[in-house]
Amino acid sequence: MTSNRPYLLRAFYEWIVDNECTPHLVVNADFPSVQVPTQFVQEGQIVLNVSPSAVTNFSMDNQALSFNARFGGQPMQVYVPNGAVLAIYARENGEGTVFTPEEEVFEDEELDLAEETEVSQAPETKPEPEKKKGSHLRVIK
Repeated sequence: MTSNRPYLLRAFYEWIVDNECTPHLVVNADFPSVQVPTQFVQEGQIVLNVSPSAVTNFSMDNQALSFNARFGGQPMQVYVPNGAVLAIYARENGEGTVFTPEEEVFEDEELDLAEETEVSQAPETKPEPEKKKGSHLRVIK
């Protein structure tokens, strides 16, 4: 089956707009092919206001969403593959959903990893899990 992410993303977007709220996206700015204003990226993420009044030429399909907007007065075309969307929520009340992060492996990284595996003979140690920050979003299922 295909990913349900684009369908859920569209549904939450429409639901938020229909309820006269402002849809915001949390985007993994380090995801491949993402085109966002890098000066607003914090800790690898950016929050984008995708309200119909804030963007033009908004398009969302099963692969990505794109739009034109102004950031600091400068026009920019934004492109976000659906896999880069981490959450969508209404600014006014935090209603929305959080998506499981998708990982995309580059061919070069696979090759590097294979080379490291062959060369490295040190015992493996598990890194300590990162402490997760509490979410300010309410998850709706």
